[in-house]
Formats: sequence, structure tokens, C-alpha cells
Amino acid sequence: MEANGRWVALTAIAPVAWGTNYFVTHEFLPPDRPLYGAALRALPAGLVLLALSRKRPRGAWWWRSAVLGLLNVSVFFVLVYVAAQLLPTSVASTVMAVSPLTMMLIAWLLVGERPRGAHLAGAATSLAGVCLLLLTGAEAVSLPGVGASVAAMLVSSLGYILAKRWGAGVDVLASTAWQLTAGGLMLLPAAVVAEGPPPALSASAVLAFGYVALIATALACVAWFTGLRHLPAGTVGLVGLLNPVAGVLLGTVIAAEALTVRQWGGLLLVLAGVVLGRPSRTADRAPKSRAAARLRAPKSRLLARSLRRPRRLSRPDC
Repeated sequence: MEANGRWVALTAIAPVAWGTNYFVTHEFLPPDRPLYGAALRALPAGLVLLALSRKRPRGAWWWRSAVLGLLNVSVFFVLVYVAAQLLPTSVASTVMAVSPLTMMLIAWLLVGERPRGAHLAGAATSLAGVCLLLLTGAEAVSLPGVGASVAAMLVSSLGYILAKRWGAGVDVLASTAWQLTAGGLMLLPAAVVAEGPPPALSASAVLAFGYVALIATALACVAWFTGLRHLPAGTVGLVGLLNPVAGVLLGTVIAAEALTVRQWGGLLLVLAGVVLGRPSRTADRAPKSRAAARLRAPKSRLLARSLRRPRRLSRPDC
């Protein structure tokens, strides 16, 4: 149980870093270059992790890296940018709050992780908390923006579960490096064709890109995919809802924004949902117990067979 707590704490680094990414991107990065922004975020992060891991893809991981890079990096980063441009952050974040339920369903279909009741209750509680925390009812809603946000949620959920399914036996640092590098390499030519030459960057923009690439992408993605290796997908998805919480709290610290009673209630509901979805002691022991039962079964069958077998009486030598 303590080990699971450590994995949850490590996974939480990702959504907290992504929560700060909203502020840094909005304040310091060029707003009209989404493809360059995504490429300059992903490619340096992938190359740094590649230098640290010093491993190249082998066999099926060449095409798997391309698929994961396309889903988790190229398409996802661009869709998130489009949604951020067309929707208020509150609406986009609320749509993304459905991702834990989506991840649970895809994990059930692809990796056989049946969602527990606690996971479903935690997802419902956290979704209600995000709505209380962010939605005010005054935002104009763009249907293309909602479509981009829903697509981003579906694409990333599928990509995360595929990474979980394919990741067995492969170093997390290396596999994260491969998909970030692949995604960045796919984004770069698209940016050149669609957006022309790279944008001129000020010193503050260069520092901001450094933070976004190293902390909000490289470190965050390694923490996230490590959590997917060691925790149920439902738990990881719920931990991801700390993202809007981090964004709101950052706004209160930097912009001195005061939270209303309703927002404090929403924040507490999100945290309660994360706690509800934490790995339980019995859930952790169940697979081990079933495995031990399977190992003991052949011996017990042999013993039962030997007891049922009639014993031969030995005749005395004549």
C-alpha cells in the first residue's frame, strides 16, 4: 500500500506540471504558432530523454513509437491548442475531466482492467467537482471547440492505454523518449509547411520553452507513463484531474484571484474523487491470491488423484 502511495505521488507530478503549463504558454509563448509550439515542446524533450536513456527502438517499437507519438504528442498537442483558442479554459478542462471514465473503458477493452466501483465513484465525484470549480454558466460555447476538446480527450486516452499495453518489458524513459521524438519529428515539417519560418523568440520565450519542454513535457510524461505501468488506468486518470486544480491554485497565487465557496467545494470534491480511486489493499492482493491459487492447483489435483488411486498390497517373497 505504501508503494502504491509513492506511485500515486510520482504520477501526480504530471498533472501539476501540466497545470502550470497553461499559464506559461498563455503568458510567454507565441499565440499564433500552434504547430511550432507543439514541435518545440515535444522534440527537445524527446531528445533530452533519448540522450539519458541511450536506447534506440527495436523491432515493433519503431512503428509503435510512431503511433504513440502521433496520438499522444502530434495530434493531441494540436487539438489541445485549437480547443484552448476556441473555448474558455473552464469548458475545455471540464470536457477533459471525462477522460478518467474513457480511460477505464478503453483499459477494460484493451488490457482487461475492469473498473472497480470505487474508480467509477471517484470519477463521478471528481467530474462534479471540476464542474463546480470551473463552470460559471457565462461562457460562450463553440461547437468546433467542443469537438476539438472531445477529440483530444479520446485520442490521448487511447494513446495512454496503448502505451500501457505495449510497455511491458520496455524501459519507461526510453519509450517516452521515442514517442516524444517521433511526435516532434512529425510536427516539425507540418509546422514549416503550414506556418512558414520559425518564430523569432525573445529571451523570456526561450526560457518558457525550456520550462515547457523539460518540466511540463519530459519530466511530466516520464512520471505519467511510469504511473500507467504500476497503477490501474482508472487511478491514473483520476490523478490527472489534479491538472485543473493546479491551474486554479496557480491563478490564486500569481494573480491573487479569490476562490468562491462553490469553487472551494469543487476543489474538495476533485480531491475526494482522487482519494476514492486510489488502489485498495484488497484489490492489490487479489491478483496475487489468484496467481497463488493457480500455482497450488496442480499440486492439489495430484494429491487428490494419489488419494483416490487404490494402493497395491505387496506380496511377501516366497
